[in-house]
Amino acid sequence: MKKILLPLACLLAIHIQAQKLSRKEKQIIQFVEQNHAASVDFLEKVVNINSGTMNFDGVKRVGDAFAEAYQEIGFDTTWMDMSAAGRSGHLFASIDGDKGKKILLIGHLDTVFEEDSPFQTFKVQDTIAYGPGTNDMKGGDVIMLYALKALQQAGALKDRQVIAAYTGDEESTGSPLMTTRQPLIDAAKKSDIALGFETATGFDYATVARRGSSGWTVEVTAKRAHSSGIFSDYVGAGAVFEMSRILNGFYEDVRGEEFLTFNPGVLLGGTQIDFDAEHSKGTAFGKSNVVAQTAVVKGGLRFITEEQKDSAREKMKAIVAQNLPKTSATITFTDSYPAMPPTAGNQALLEELNTVSIDLGQGGVKAYDPGRRGAADVSFIAQYVDALDGLGSMGSGSHTPEETVDLRTFKDLTKRTALLIYRLTR
Repeated sequence: MKKILLPLACLLAIHIQAQKLSRKEKQIIQFVEQNHAASVDFLEKVVNINSGTMNFDGVKRVGDAFAEAYQEIGFDTTWMDMSAAGRSGHLFASIDGDKGKKILLIGHLDTVFEEDSPFQTFKVQDTIAYGPGTNDMKGGDVIMLYALKALQQAGALKDRQVIAAYTGDEESTGSPLMTTRQPLIDAAKKSDIALGFETATGFDYATVARRGSSGWTVEVTAKRAHSSGIFSDYVGAGAVFEMSRILNGFYEDVRGEEFLTFNPGVLLGGTQIDFDAEHSKGTAFGKSNVVAQTAVVKGGLRFITEEQKDSAREKMKAIVAQNLPKTSATITFTDSYPAMPPTAGNQALLEELNTVSIDLGQGGVKAYDPGRRGAADVSFIAQYVDALDGLGSMGSGSHTPEETVDLRTFKDLTKRTALLIYRLTR
């Protein structure tokens, strides 16, 4: 009896879920199912084009492949050259309209695997695809494209505004940073909602907040002298003790706020140092019988709001100013990625995604811990629009030669994306 009831129960559950989808929505989902193999073929095509950030031609070739695919479904495409910023460029594909919410989709074309990497080729083993950038983030790029293909085929994009933005330097941004991100900001200012397709953190999670990222550098100078005189009124404490005091002060007095972290990544100290700040490396010379006269440390700061970042910086400045005898110190800060704070608007988008997922029979979706997410392009536009991120492909091993994408979830995530965009644009 159980062998009969269990399948009937499953069929009944599927039938109930199906009733929650409109006729148009079912048409959209059917297209995704029928074109799953084609989407995997397209993923293979773009993965097999090396697009390490500094391979400018490769990044452009991947952009051209996506541009052709978008043109086939009626999108206008623009390549934005970023050679002046030391990078390849960005691809923007768009359609215009004045009905429903205006949507910005965000992906990136580049990977961390440059032309000299031995990891270059797409391959499939059972339901797992291996390849450079499969998960971060060409898988998400393809989900964007095939969700929009499904919507266009169903006539669901008529009179709607959608911008698909693919940056070409997410893994290593060009300079000045705001020049390379200005096109993305401009697109956000014309939109109501942004959806980011960076790597998914799990089938039942999405990202409503990301921490920002910035850098800091402390430089210390002191009096060089024979070590027999250290701590004296004439010699003072030396550069290494002063740097130790500063770092301990950071640990004791700045550490502790939720989502706030800071990390000293490289430290040099001695009689003489040679520090290459751009590449975070250098050499130091010193002797145990000579008081060190210079020290430098370079680190990073992660934060959930701009206010938290500013507060931490003020505390760090105050600690640096309290110098030990005969020493002086300075701290400088460099901005990188802003924070994407959790907002009511972002949470409302998550609830919409949660409903979509449940209606598809895929289960609920929760907010992922922002303390476990790095910075991403969506952070640059979070102050202008409601945003949701982490909607891309599922896999493992990002940024390693074992990078994969899980093809078992690829189709379902594309369905989820297509239905979310459909409902948002109604």
